[in-house]
Amino acid sequence: MMSATRSVLSNFRWFPALAVTVLLMLQAVPAEAAPNPSVGNDVSWPQCGKALPKGQAFGIVGVNNGLANTTNPCLATQLTWAGSSSGTTGQPRVQLYVNTANPGLAGSWWPTSNTYAGTKVFNPYGDCKANDVGPACSYMYGWAKAYDDAYIRGISNPSGYTWWLDVETGNSWSGDKVANRADLEGMVAFFGSINAKTGIYSTATQWSQITGAVPSTSPLYTLPSWLAGARTLTAASRNCSSAPLTGGGTVSLTQYVSGGFDYDYSCT
Repeated sequence: MMSATRSVLSNFRWFPALAVTVLLMLQAVPAEAAPNPSVGNDVSWPQCGKALPKGQAFGIVGVNNGLANTTNPCLATQLTWAGSSSGTTGQPRVQLYVNTANPGLAGSWWPTSNTYAGTKVFNPYGDCKANDVGPACSYMYGWAKAYDDAYIRGISNPSGYTWWLDVETGNSWSGDKVANRADLEGMVAFFGSINAKTGIYSTATQWSQITGAVPSTSPLYTLPSWLAGARTLTAASRNCSSAPLTGGGTVSLTQYVSGGFDYDYSCT
């Protein structure tokens, strides 16, 4: 079959100079790059109604609509998109991430006991009581938000996913880092109660600002890290060698942004 270049040039056989110009222009157009088998994408509410990436190795879908107490209106559609992932890495083809926060009494809801949704929760920080914004009620807030993410957002089989905790300074946090850690520990405890895996998404700077140093006794200590902050695939791959967010964890994923999409490099 005649090549596209040869076909175009045949139309200019009497105009050699023009033919050369056309050839150079055709050669300057890059071919569409093949999907990287080590790279996936994450999407959430900002991508509602927009074209989603294609050829991703795995997909990570945001469950919330930017805040910890909301639902992504495009969750079902984006889960279907993630399900079309090629699965060419050691990462699960479909994963989830949730917004996290510790708003205290400034939130639209704050716990007043160790009971939520009819369940009496074991609380390692003691009894949560009305108007308490310390670690005990922070733990319960995290547990409750994880429960909501699993059971009222529209997720089928919540135990079958890895749930990444999106920890960023853009959301509401206490000035008490112990309380913030307790909040995240409550989320981990709930997901653990349904046998789901968890990990942490953040940058080293934001993580330190929100939680401080995580002690080895914390259930956060051994969680895998998903590191944000890179601008290129090369930088993201290098970040696999960066320190994890917690002393006992490992870097599982790194993120970079390109062409308006979030890309995620698998370190495993």
